[in-house]
Amino acid sequence: MANREKLLEVKNLKQHFNVGKPNMVKAIDDISFDIYRGETLGLVGESGCGKSTTGRTIIRLYDATDGQVVFEGEDVHGKKNRKKLKEFNRKMQMIFQDPYASLNPRMKVVDIIAEGIDIHGLAKSPEERKQRVYDLLETVGLNKEHANRFPHEFSGGQRQRIGIARALAVEPDFIIADEPISALDVSIQAQVVNLMKQLQKEKGLTYLFIAHDLSMVKYISDRIGVMYFGKLVELADAEELYNNPIHPYTQSLLSAIPLPDPNYERTRVRKKYDPSQHKLKAGEEPQFREVKPGHFVMCSEEEFKEYQDKYAK
Repeated sequence: MANREKLLEVKNLKQHFNVGKPNMVKAIDDISFDIYRGETLGLVGESGCGKSTTGRTIIRLYDATDGQVVFEGEDVHGKKNRKKLKEFNRKMQMIFQDPYASLNPRMKVVDIIAEGIDIHGLAKSPEERKQRVYDLLETVGLNKEHANRFPHEFSGGQRQRIGIARALAVEPDFIIADEPISALDVSIQAQVVNLMKQLQKEKGLTYLFIAHDLSMVKYISDRIGVMYFGKLVELADAEELYNNPIHPYTQSLLSAIPLPDPNYERTRVRKKYDPSQHKLKAGEEPQFREVKPGHFVMCSEEEFKEYQDKYAK
């Protein structure tokens, strides 16, 4: 990764929600990672671990409590004039989890997709606007006849394709896909993921792909980060993470994945993660450390030495 261009840098990001004194929910608790231009970084973990909050904080739907998000060399949460903010909103887009709630039911598809085109003045005439929408619909596997319909006339998979077309309409560099397939039938999930991979190849897109389905994340991602209770506990190349998981929580997640092999399923042992088993000295906080090149793990000093002895050779 040394020679690749960093598109996004997340530095010590925190997102805390005050839910009434003295309660403070640490949805994101001091996480750091980079995303390189043209790659897909998968972010996985169980429900409530902070994955979606991370995506929403990166794109400024939430103001960060602390830390930095740097996109193309500029602080996302820094003060921006209207022109700069508009430019940022064009370069970074989001595909939302719920294809039923994320499309305005009162708007026709042509206007849903063209909303960004109108805001950023990307069409010089009504005819060009219409043609751009037609082209986008074709790009995501729909056709121009769909343009004058309302969202309720489409299936979940078709609605998600419309959501993808809307994100693509402003020609972004970076797309945050927040569990884009979790509300879809299994038969449709692969179609949407294959479409995203194809579009990435054609348009040079960069993705943050947030999901809880590890097998699907492995299929689409170049690297994978694993979150647990607001912390990033492991980050590595997709193949490396699957073949050599180091953090006990990652091992627990992977042990829960069923395989279409009756012999394997009969002997599969589900590993349980117990946070109290970490080897921490009094007052020590675990740190995010590079156990071997490109493979980072949240661990104590003692665990770090053990992991290096076991995995780094």
